[in-house]
Amino acid sequence: MKKRFMYLILPFITLILEILPYGAVCNFANPEGEPFRETYSYFDLTPFGYANFSPLLTAIITCIVFVLILIFCITGNRKLALTARNILCVCTVFSLGPLVFGVDFFSFVGLFITLSLIAELLFIHFTLKEEK
Repeated sequence: MKKRFMYLILPFITLILEILPYGAVCNFANPEGEPFRETYSYFDLTPFGYANFSPLLTAIITCIVFVLILIFCITGNRKLALTARNILCVCTVFSLGPLVFGVDFFSFVGLFITLSLIAELLFIHFTLKEEK
């Protein structure tokens, strides 16, 4: 049972990174020429209001995955881990959403969030594959 709680480390790190105000990026026009860049938390509604939907959706889905993995750690229900893995696939795609606007809308913290989601996805996938 204690070994299963290791599954919570990466989603917890991802949530901490999403709370930091450096993940979601909005580039605003500047009448003097070069646009200026503002960064926000993934949970902030400002990027959502400027049609950058994916950071907030990624944050919400990460919270859902964290709860599913927590319940899996307590109960050991394999179906919850499979569900969390499938939802992590969707969450990883959403985390890459700002790249649709261009590389300027993707931050370094956003890259670490995406890498953390991919690592958790692979960790769950290979662990479940071994348990068959």
